[in-house]
Amino acid sequence: MESDPRTPEQIREHYGIEKELANRLRNSTREERKTLYKDMYNELFRRIPHHPQLTRKASKEDTDKLIAYQSNDIVPLVNSKTVFLEVGPGDCAFSFVIAKAAKMVYAVDVSEEITQSTNVPNNFKLILSDGTNIPLPADSVNLAYSNQLMEHLHPDDAETQLKEIYNALAPGGIYFCCTPNRLIGPTDVSRHFDQFATGLHLKEYTIRELSRIFRKVGFRKLRVLARIKKINFIFPASLVIIMEGLIDILPYKQKKRVAYINPIFTMLGIKLIGTK
Repeated sequence: MESDPRTPEQIREHYGIEKELANRLRNSTREERKTLYKDMYNELFRRIPHHPQLTRKASKEDTDKLIAYQSNDIVPLVNSKTVFLEVGPGDCAFSFVIAKAAKMVYAVDVSEEITQSTNVPNNFKLILSDGTNIPLPADSVNLAYSNQLMEHLHPDDAETQLKEIYNALAPGGIYFCCTPNRLIGPTDVSRHFDQFATGLHLKEYTIRELSRIFRKVGFRKLRVLARIKKINFIFPASLVIIMEGLIDILPYKQKKRVAYINPIFTMLGIKLIGTK
């Protein structure tokens, strides 16, 4: 887990505010959440100017490292015929990189305040969403991707959004979903205080839990990517679920130690690849 350079007082302030906002989201109705996702994160960043997501933006080196890490997973799957969808793209820096190789890139987010860049690629389009809907035609996307998004959705909305992504994918298309694994969590600010996520990671999943939702909406083939000594390996999800189950029965502290040294449970957690 990456260390937090802030003072203990700043971390505790962040924890208190994020837990307050998370509880508001957890107790909201689906109708309220159509605007609440955007409002919550705007309020979070306004009230916590030292939030790591804001301070990291100032570091081009950190941004470049993250993009390189993501590119290692995704770029091999992209060619000149690829229609690419990124859900929850943040500043869209990664989508802009993919646009250099893809036919078309769509970025779906709750906010249009994504970037100050004037160099937006011609084959890029931002689409606004209420947090769960994916307003693209059915069967129009070859490759969908999200990074550190699923855990921020209300559990009641996860299946709804997944259905939308599935419907946007063309037959044979894939969804590459990166999200923290509960076995190494919590990975939001509550890791400093709690055994389970209580901040704006509204639910951290295991591979078994996430696979169950993928299967339910229709994904026919599930695989898990793991990086071992800078080389990517892909395993059937069913095999990894067995390994995960054995780890999950261990006592809490031992479970964390084993999960951290297992390359399948990387710093970025689950990398689940679903094929339509």
